[in-house]
Amino acid sequence: MVKVRLGAVAESAELDWLIASHKSSPFLLNFTRNSFRTPRKRGSRLRVIRGLFPLEARPGLISLLAGKPNASTFPLTSIQLKVRSPTDPNEETVTEVSGEALAEGLQYGPTAGIPSLIDWVYGLQEQEHGRKTGEGWRVSIGSGSQDVIYKAVQALFNPGESVLVESPAYAYVGRIAHLNLVGTSDLKVETDSHGILSSSLRSILENWPAGKPKPKALYTVPYGCNPTGMSAILERRKEVLTLAQEHNFLILEDDPYYYLYYGKADRAPSYFTLELELPEVGRVLRFDSLSKIISAGIRIGFLCGPDPLLAAIDMHTAVASLQTPSLTQTITFTILNSWGYAGFKTHTERVSQFYREKRDVFEAAMRHHLDGLAEWDTPEAGMFFWFKLLIESEGEGDSESIIRTNAVQRGVLALPGTVFLPSGRKTAYVRASFSLLPAEQVDEALKRLRAVILEARSG
Repeated sequence: MVKVRLGAVAESAELDWLIASHKSSPFLLNFTRNSFRTPRKRGSRLRVIRGLFPLEARPGLISLLAGKPNASTFPLTSIQLKVRSPTDPNEETVTEVSGEALAEGLQYGPTAGIPSLIDWVYGLQEQEHGRKTGEGWRVSIGSGSQDVIYKAVQALFNPGESVLVESPAYAYVGRIAHLNLVGTSDLKVETDSHGILSSSLRSILENWPAGKPKPKALYTVPYGCNPTGMSAILERRKEVLTLAQEHNFLILEDDPYYYLYYGKADRAPSYFTLELELPEVGRVLRFDSLSKIISAGIRIGFLCGPDPLLAAIDMHTAVASLQTPSLTQTITFTILNSWGYAGFKTHTERVSQFYREKRDVFEAAMRHHLDGLAEWDTPEAGMFFWFKLLIESEGEGDSESIIRTNAVQRGVLALPGTVFLPSGRKTAYVRASFSLLPAEQVDEALKRLRAVILEARSG
């Protein structure tokens, strides 16, 4: 049985647990919340206050509730946006944020997100993942997907618990590096170019020590994984879901590169989609990001998953910052709404094609300069190459000093693979990003890297 912690958001609070079932399954879905056993109860009181806000919309009700500032004192009267057309990047359309939309953006809003953007995401998830409202899930908007991932970790895990993490992964550097701050133990699950190795995952779970609680969740980036560029194939995804059901763990589906898929085959369904094939739903927490397709600086991401879990996560937002900024949500919604779902799809397809062309340029330069000096699999999503330096005739080799020292001295910067491994063990792998550089700089960078590898091979 999976348990979820709510109370870390309340100072000095001892925590109760929320447990639920769905479709006669022992797996949690619908939680009932017990009170905090603490005289301060800051988190629970804040939730009570913000939970009353929707009543202000009731006709005829006079509200003395909220300590909201009077909008007539705000200096902004309108915001004009010039946005590239999704069908023709050389064209711009002008959109204005004003009236009720601007009023919504300038005022405090619901912790989970402003209603207009929430509704737009519901429609998007139905189109992209076949998930409809009324299936026991909902949406929460975050300040980037990193924000809601952090809060999910804080809400879900307790000291001493175990979390399965695919390896290699950026998780060890950034996305869920704070697991160690919570005091959890992360267990690496091996991957290859087709996704998580179910044999590795099954071995961990079937050889788990008796009497010790099994891992509560698995963290995975199924498309264009950072750093490997791996995209999980359908068969692997189904194998992971089967194991999740057998061993009762959540799947944290972190998918910032979902819309940067440019493979020739059709995109495999998400875990969020595939769980509909199970006897129960509510096992997947899905994290989406607009950073790679709208703006990295606007900091908008969203989380979809079972309502009880999102309620726990929203509590962390309520105490930390009340909400994701309304104005950035409003600007984001204005852009997305002006395009419609068809325009959004056209835009993301154009973005993915851009990165496919970037990948092709980079790989052509790799073949020219690094043939026989490195090995790699061609990524089908994302913005990274993960390649192995062939620097030793026997053994794994070590890219650490070569990349951190020799390569920098020759004027090229990349990341040694060791930073993406949980143990920090030595590895011959290197991560290189191809998202920014023009073709001539790509060629020069790999020319310099070739010289570094040849120097290392010569002793």
